[in-house]
Amino acid sequence: MTHFEKRLEKWTRKAFSRNPVLSDKMGLTARGIGKTTDLFLATWMGRVGIIIIVFFMAIAAYADLFIHYDKYENDPDQLLEDASLEHLFGTDQMGRDVLTRVAMGTKASLIVGFAAMAISMGLGTLVGLVSGYWGGWKDEVIMRVNDMFLSIPWLVLMLVLAAILNARSLWAVILVIGITGWSTTARIVRAQVLTLKERQFVERAKAIGSGDLHIIKKHIFPNVVPLVFANAILTIAICILSEATLSFLKMGPKDVETWGKILDEAYEQGAALSGPYPFIVMPGLCIVFVVLGFTFVGYAMDEVLNPKLRRR
Repeated sequence: MTHFEKRLEKWTRKAFSRNPVLSDKMGLTARGIGKTTDLFLATWMGRVGIIIIVFFMAIAAYADLFIHYDKYENDPDQLLEDASLEHLFGTDQMGRDVLTRVAMGTKASLIVGFAAMAISMGLGTLVGLVSGYWGGWKDEVIMRVNDMFLSIPWLVLMLVLAAILNARSLWAVILVIGITGWSTTARIVRAQVLTLKERQFVERAKAIGSGDLHIIKKHIFPNVVPLVFANAILTIAICILSEATLSFLKMGPKDVETWGKILDEAYEQGAALSGPYPFIVMPGLCIVFVVLGFTFVGYAMDEVLNPKLRRR
């Protein structure tokens, strides 16, 4: 047991010392969390990914340090200016500071990633649990609907749904991304449930009269959580990319600043060819790095939670 595991277990047991049974249970849970954390930080992808994510989350949380609202106002005398001491990332077509816009976009892009992921994971996990546990004709019907979603190209489905719902607000876009990205998770969870429901502990639970809801809640779902958690981290990256794609195609949110919206405006102004280059490069780099960070963390978690992938 590492020093971190010992400290975490000791602190947890002390916090719940008034209830010995709960103290022992929480102590064992804390030991498991400590072991998982140590294995995670032992991978280079985990360390790099965490650093990247913490950096962008700090910008989102303390955006006021980077945002100068006076620089966000239109300035006709400084249109499409290149990088300078006054404007580190230059200005846009309306004379607004690009650094200010990028900092504002960080918060919105992360909100999209986490909120859309929650919707996608919630729907996918629910569908996968129900379909895999029920089986029979119910499973067939649910999976055929799932296959229909999988067969439609992801981008086309998002664009059509965004157009139908006239999604122009942040939360409308989050809803569109969330309800179009659940099908893969449902398939993964179903496959896991099909193996779990044949295990002996499920058979024993049925033998003593446990109901289906109790079995799913107490025996099936806890064993699916690690798989869902690892997949959720990767889904955040996909959701952020989805928002950037919708914004670049003018189907994104209009009420907030996002990296995709800044990229779209920079492309329209020809910043990729004639500059100012930071106008198009900086939001693009932000998207690349934050997606890379979540991807690294997702693969690191997959390696930690799946012993077959762990280096021996």
